[in-house]
Amino acid sequence: MLKIAMAQMEVVPGHPDVNTATILRFIEEARAKGADVVIFPEMAVPGYFLGDTWEQSAFLRDCESYGRDIIAASKDITVMFGNVAIDWQKKNNDGRVRKYNAFFIARDGELVQPDNMPYPYTIKTLMPNYREFDDTRHFFSLQKLARELGTTPSKLLSPVTLKIRGQRYRAGCLLCEDGWSDDYEFAPFELLEKEHLDFYVNISASPYTLGKNDKRNRVFGRQAREAGVPLFYVNCIGLQNNGKTVYTFDGSSTAYNEKGDVVRTLPEYEEALTVLPLAEMKDMAAEPESEEKDIAHIYRALHYGIRRFLENIHMKKIVIGISGGIDSAVAAALYAKVVGPENLLLVNMPSVFNSATTKGLSQELANNLGCQYMIIPIQESVDHTIKQLEETPMVNLGTGSETHLKVSSFVAENIQARDRSARVLAGAAAAFGGGFTCNANKAETTVGYSTLYGDQSGFLAALADLWKYQVYALAHYMNDVVYGREVVPQGIIDIVPSAELSSAQNVDEGKGDPIKYPYHDYLFRSFVERWQKATPEDVLEWYKAGTVEKNLGCEEGLVKKYFPTAADFISDLERWWNLFTGMAIAKRIQAPPILAVSRRAYGFDHREAQNGAYYTRRYRELKAELLAK
Repeated sequence: MLKIAMAQMEVVPGHPDVNTATILRFIEEARAKGADVVIFPEMAVPGYFLGDTWEQSAFLRDCESYGRDIIAASKDITVMFGNVAIDWQKKNNDGRVRKYNAFFIARDGELVQPDNMPYPYTIKTLMPNYREFDDTRHFFSLQKLARELGTTPSKLLSPVTLKIRGQRYRAGCLLCEDGWSDDYEFAPFELLEKEHLDFYVNISASPYTLGKNDKRNRVFGRQAREAGVPLFYVNCIGLQNNGKTVYTFDGSSTAYNEKGDVVRTLPEYEEALTVLPLAEMKDMAAEPESEEKDIAHIYRALHYGIRRFLENIHMKKIVIGISGGIDSAVAAALYAKVVGPENLLLVNMPSVFNSATTKGLSQELANNLGCQYMIIPIQESVDHTIKQLEETPMVNLGTGSETHLKVSSFVAENIQARDRSARVLAGAAAAFGGGFTCNANKAETTVGYSTLYGDQSGFLAALADLWKYQVYALAHYMNDVVYGREVVPQGIIDIVPSAELSSAQNVDEGKGDPIKYPYHDYLFRSFVERWQKATPEDVLEWYKAGTVEKNLGCEEGLVKKYFPTAADFISDLERWWNLFTGMAIAKRIQAPPILAVSRRAYGFDHREAQNGAYYTRRYRELKAELLAK
């Protein structure tokens, strides 16, 4: 009876030595458990998100070398693994050496060649070049190779014949995107489906995004059911990045039987190996569908991502500026679970505009966490900065005339924010021996509702891919489930969100942020996360049709509540669109790395240019029509 092992491993990007050691360890474990086949993830040797490390020939040679170590370790066991494959005699379209994203199969120290492939490995057919992926920049696809050889992918894409203990098995081998073919001209899975196969294998390097696993189970379960054979999906765990955007890889490797049922799922964010008898999978009971709420998955992604990020940069201590607001409170509760309260310093930095209410809530939060706590008032230093700016003469060296700067109330707000981050938090973090965080949420990041070099500073923006409503949900989840007690004070959850940078933002008077989160969270999300991203033209079409809330997904009645007239609605829309496509881009470019959890995170996942706001001809027509009424 054929026994197949799925090896869910942590892949450390750019470290083939570490990854190969892990693979060799898992091979021994699989062999000890009687497995005939052991499957590892896509790009298990080099990692996936490596930037232009892919252009280093020395690194590529190292990946080849470690690949040979894995092949040599395949005595009496079939090893399936992902690695980069190099044809040193050919070139990519960029003129560099030819590289393939490849699926290798080794047995008894030799590679097993797919039936019709010109190389002893399977080549990835579909090259994702959207969101965080940039495959066509680095890799040559099977489609391009087929054209080069004067044939078609359907003739090259072929099963692998395995000879194991006197028996022959036919396996359909796919690499990640090759199983997600809805938006491509052809489907590799369907091409292989024409063959008589015993099972499919999909090796993946698939980052976590909210809802991805449910969709994969529907797609891969259907594929297994329609083909009538089991399918093994093996994904990695770990943390990889594209510089500006940091992704967790959750694993969640899954085995589907020939009925399309999920019969085995490996745990999120844990290395694991499981062995399944192929012939018995049909009669295995399907695993029950998870009833966990989305926020539980988001919490695990954030906790794992923060922990691995800190380990990668060798940071053990954290400083957080807390204001008595929800974002900094949730950040504090998150980091306390990762580094421990003894390694967490919370700093409250009140000015004359901070209420006794928020100062008291900050103290309550620190008490609940049992962490280090400091109160450093900033008013004296802010006043000193303003006095220096206003009283120091500004000399025109051409004419010798003198004038003085005038600090407006708006400029004074930004001085407060920069004093807190650039002076107090940066200094405290250095003295404490750690780093300080950026606590911005996604709504603020969308429209630049933060101060450059102020509250947008920090080593990591762990909450910047969460909308405000998700931050509140996370607060409740940590209180109810993670801590099992009230850590984030209810008063912080209930208080109006406010920057408290002026008397116009007095929380005791119910004054707060200009962002109306129950509506704007969803409006901003339509700009960023929709597959067909919304523009003001789309939003005005919805407004004219009376379907804004339906299309955005927010609560019914909010448009009428917040915007009594079309002029109010249009003014609000243009205010935020101008910021989203204007100054906010400059701020995002200079913002800290963002930990991704959504279907579209800022950074490399949302590529943008500083082109300024643009309104289409149709938008201007709609605007004129609505205002005329």
